[in-house]
Amino acid sequence: MLSRLLYVGKAVAVAGRARGSNLHAYSNRSFLTLKSKPAQFPNSLGMARAFSSYPEHKVLDLPNLSPTMTKGNITKWYKKEGDPVAAGDVICDVETDKATVGYEMVEDGVIAKILMPEGSKDVPLGKPVAIMGTEAKDVAAFKDYKPEAAAKPAAKKEEAPKKETKSREEAPRESKRSEGRVRAAPAAKKYAEENNIDLSEVTGSGPGGRILKEDIVAFMESQTKEKPKAESKSEATSEPKKSKPPVNIPGMPEFTDIELTNYKRVTAERLTEAKQTVPHFYVSVECEVDKLLTLRSQLNKIASTKISINDMLIKACSLACLKVPVTNSSWMGDFVRRYKDVDMSVAVQTPNGLITPIVPRANLKGFEQIAKITKELIAKAKDGTLKPEQFIGGTFTISNAGMYGISQLIPIVNPPQACILGVSAVEKKVVVDEAKNEHMPGPLRIASKMTVSLSCDHRVVDGAGGAEWTQEFKKLIENPALMML
Repeated sequence: MLSRLLYVGKAVAVAGRARGSNLHAYSNRSFLTLKSKPAQFPNSLGMARAFSSYPEHKVLDLPNLSPTMTKGNITKWYKKEGDPVAAGDVICDVETDKATVGYEMVEDGVIAKILMPEGSKDVPLGKPVAIMGTEAKDVAAFKDYKPEAAAKPAAKKEEAPKKETKSREEAPRESKRSEGRVRAAPAAKKYAEENNIDLSEVTGSGPGGRILKEDIVAFMESQTKEKPKAESKSEATSEPKKSKPPVNIPGMPEFTDIELTNYKRVTAERLTEAKQTVPHFYVSVECEVDKLLTLRSQLNKIASTKISINDMLIKACSLACLKVPVTNSSWMGDFVRRYKDVDMSVAVQTPNGLITPIVPRANLKGFEQIAKITKELIAKAKDGTLKPEQFIGGTFTISNAGMYGISQLIPIVNPPQACILGVSAVEKKVVVDEAKNEHMPGPLRIASKMTVSLSCDHRVVDGAGGAEWTQEFKKLIENPALMML
């Protein structure tokens, strides 16, 4: 399994390799504290060569597992010092701001030293977490291993020639110059050209440093960060504040303090930032869904995968976005990016928090196909096996809380997306049909009604655009056959 995220290349552990082998390192780690599918890490980036004072080994670094990650927690070790490991083994779990993922090895070796024990919190990117040697007999040599000490040459006489002691940052640069070209996948080249990205500025995470489309996506997201690098660095390296133990005051209600996970803390920061920095406005409309319910019932008699109301709402959202393209856009700081297709983020509640898996290009899919994809994504979200590309990104979000019987839901915009739709429960209401003439009132009847609210980023969408979108959505919901044309 190859990496899908930009690899930062900072040390998290040390691992040995067989002599003469060609090293390559790939990081593929997976907005919540779910346990994701194990990720494989490369062997060419973030790996320190052994110095003469230690047997040959590798330093395993804490990689960048998401575009917004600055630190992580070591939640569990599956291996102990001296244990052999084989390619495919998960040695530990790392909790990031988006997920908890397994650190999967890509080579055989022995865990020579664990530098970050289980429970280590706020470990900065690039912090060494362990050392992997080549043989069990090497373990004793790393008993007093210190990353700082290993970084120093043992003695002047043992210094290797300059060309062999170049920093890890310089090596890839020289390699790229010597090749005279940038190695990139065809999809990555096309995506870079569409977004005016210079491939020479992107670090590849594929085999031999090959640039993948995911590397360009991560590079673009890193360029839009508003916080200065210096601030980010200080935050990543600062010691976490220790909270005082709770004290129950006599006469006051008893309480329990619940420690925040990385995901909860980051989510709180982002929601606060989104509410304070994104100029929200809201547009609500009431839709009659009787025809939609009838069509769903008819389709489910022949469909191999049962279609839910939410599946049909996803389709309606995507088609409305095509009619009003400004709603399918992102605020990028000094420009607005408008997307051709609609990658629909669908809010899913799990025991560990909210996550938004993505139905890609929903505008091109039918009800049954959307239903199948959505069911698979929800199952993976709940058991923690979503891959990063299945929940990072998206161009529009839908959040359906109708199952809780609420009358209205007005959600917070999820930057850089411009819009998010909140869906309420279906309710029976008395409606008055249009009068045939001014002297005769229209007939009364009972109809199934549903209120939806569109939250918009006013920097991207104006009031007219939001209103136009809700009218297009209402038309599709009340005349669902239009979605099948």
